[in-house]
Amino acid sequence: MSPQKQFYIETYGCQMNMADTEVVQRIMHDAGYIATNDATHADAIFVNTCSVRDNAEQRIYGRLGDFSRYKKERPGTIVGVLGCMAERLRKDLMESESFVDLVVGPDEYRKLPVLVEAALEGEKGIAVKLSRVENYDDIVPLRTDGLSAWVSIMRGCDKFCTYCVVPFTRGRERSRTLHNIVKEVEELSARGFKEVTLLGQNVNSYRDENFDFADLLIRTAQVDRTMRVRFTTSHPQDMSEKLIDAIAAQENICKYIHLPVQSGSDRILELMNRTYTASHYLALVQKIKTAIPGISLSTDIISGFPTETEDDHQRTLELLREVEYDGAFTFKYSPRENTKAFAMTDDVPEEIKTRRLNEIIELQRAISVRQNSAMIGRHVEVLVEGASKKSSKDFCGRTDTNKMVVFPKNGDAIGDYIHIAIERVNSATLFGRQAHIIQHVSVDR
Repeated sequence: MSPQKQFYIETYGCQMNMADTEVVQRIMHDAGYIATNDATHADAIFVNTCSVRDNAEQRIYGRLGDFSRYKKERPGTIVGVLGCMAERLRKDLMESESFVDLVVGPDEYRKLPVLVEAALEGEKGIAVKLSRVENYDDIVPLRTDGLSAWVSIMRGCDKFCTYCVVPFTRGRERSRTLHNIVKEVEELSARGFKEVTLLGQNVNSYRDENFDFADLLIRTAQVDRTMRVRFTTSHPQDMSEKLIDAIAAQENICKYIHLPVQSGSDRILELMNRTYTASHYLALVQKIKTAIPGISLSTDIISGFPTETEDDHQRTLELLREVEYDGAFTFKYSPRENTKAFAMTDDVPEEIKTRRLNEIIELQRAISVRQNSAMIGRHVEVLVEGASKKSSKDFCGRTDTNKMVVFPKNGDAIGDYIHIAIERVNSATLFGRQAHIIQHVSVDR
């Protein structure tokens, strides 16, 4: 018998790409291929790509250079570019990167085995058509055993924010069935997973006939009360009272919401087509904090969007001070082809973008330190995730509010829930040691 063919896949970008990689692994596995962690011995090398920002694409182009060398050493090796970058730059990839054999978009992964077999016979392949119906609902992602799992509940986005390529690279919104999502979570629980994260570009717009995202979240939480349930990402416009109430009522739905604001300026928000104002956003935040005391919030912010003035920037800083996020993901504006913002003049000089970004980062760092300092002396429940990156003597894990905690190993195992007394903090991490208690202590709310 001829040896089984092997494939290697490298993933860049968001959690959606991580979830897609698990779908690809299942498709290739069911076609008779086995995964390998060594690209130099793979019959097919895939890179699952991201197009959200230019620097992500540049990193991938650099990595493709490495793969071209592997192909020279093993001429029969197939190199495939998958995902958002494949959809956005298909012509460029096939023409300028002549060693690339396959370009496959996010909605065409079912075709991969056939395309690979054709490529092994010398035929290059391209499949990048976006679908209004493909959601891979019948495919069980191939995961290794672990603590946490990404569960994709929908694909695409209908918001069309003017800076974002997602509707053009991942298509329009379509949701998986509630039944199949819950079944997948049940299987993960049976395998011993302790946490699931429901994924979508805008999970709040999930819809399966009469079921909305709040219904799905409640049903997921009911599967296993010892399993934490997280979700990302939420668009502020679609954060309903029903959803807020569901998060508040279900003990094992994590008390953490990632709620991207992007800017504190109404003028910029309108140019971004975010469909809300700063005052609407702040009212929503207040509603969430009132319903869920101790909730942890994080956000995304773009610095230097076209025409952004110093006043616009100051309004963003003011919003940060008012909300007091626990964390923020911050980025300099990066023009993306095909978006409406690409036609706007990218007129904010790079040095001003950088200065404004640094001011946002420094302010958020100070806020995060203040927020975390309030945890000193408190007990928090932590899911032990693994060894600390900085010390083999320490474990690390997260609270349900998504705060990272580092603590000395004390006979506990990965996957245990333990209570930690917080002793010191920095902007990103809480530090403590195991609390000697018998009864269950409320998590940090």
